[in-house]
Amino acid sequence: MTRRAQRALLSLLAVLVAAVWAFPVYWMLSSSLMSNARLRAATPSFWPVNPTLQNFRSVVEGSSFLSALRMSLLVTGVTVVAVLAFAFLAALAISRFRFRGRTSFVLTVLFVQMLPAEGLFIAQYKMLSGAQLLNSVVGVSVLYTAAIVPFTIWMLRGFVAGVPLELEEAAMVDGLSRTRAFLRITFPLLAPGLVASGVYAFLQAWNEFTIALVALPDEKAKTLPLWLRTFLSASANRGVDWGEVMAASALLAVPVIVFFLFVQGRMTSGLVAGAVKG
Repeated sequence: MTRRAQRALLSLLAVLVAAVWAFPVYWMLSSSLMSNARLRAATPSFWPVNPTLQNFRSVVEGSSFLSALRMSLLVTGVTVVAVLAFAFLAALAISRFRFRGRTSFVLTVLFVQMLPAEGLFIAQYKMLSGAQLLNSVVGVSVLYTAAIVPFTIWMLRGFVAGVPLELEEAAMVDGLSRTRAFLRITFPLLAPGLVASGVYAFLQAWNEFTIALVALPDEKAKTLPLWLRTFLSASANRGVDWGEVMAASALLAVPVIVFFLFVQGRMTSGLVAGAVKG
């Protein structure tokens, strides 16, 4: 009975924690289906009263949503591919090989991760301006890649170190070359780690705001986080239309949810493996 009581209490605690975590998401979705007048009422409504999709129609039709969505998808896609390529090669180098300067390289990665992003804004802006890369997908992707790669290297380093080198050596004894042994034996074992690292890079690039604010000064070149800010600045005189803000926030979250649905299996196994390896 004591064990059952403990399990029941722990289950109840888990449900409460999950409810607290999920309530902001529910409030966002609920508010996006109500009119602005209802949201400004003195008595709050915890359930959509006379739900409507007008807020979503206003956001999609009356703003630059599609342009911002296209910009975010391009920047995030380029960043994820570049981050995984650079981080994977670096993780292989520091895990599989012993070379002069290896320790210095690892310490440099740590040091770069500790630098505050705000201290680099002026240098980043002048660099992109001099290279004519302001308001471009390439310019923002370069900055995102540089900011995300250091931590991704540390994530992938644990996965690479957790795969025994003897597996490749055994495949080479059976007649495979080093490259084919790596591609056929080691690389499939690292796939969960690549997916987990890709999810991290995707979330960082998709939700990033401050670097985009510096690298995309043009009003026509906005990612979704910058586009979402326009609802507050445009409503400064007539008040914030919280229904549209919540609808825009929900639309911003949709691609993340879709991405998670595709990679959730690999991501779970990758996170668990990364917790015990390396």
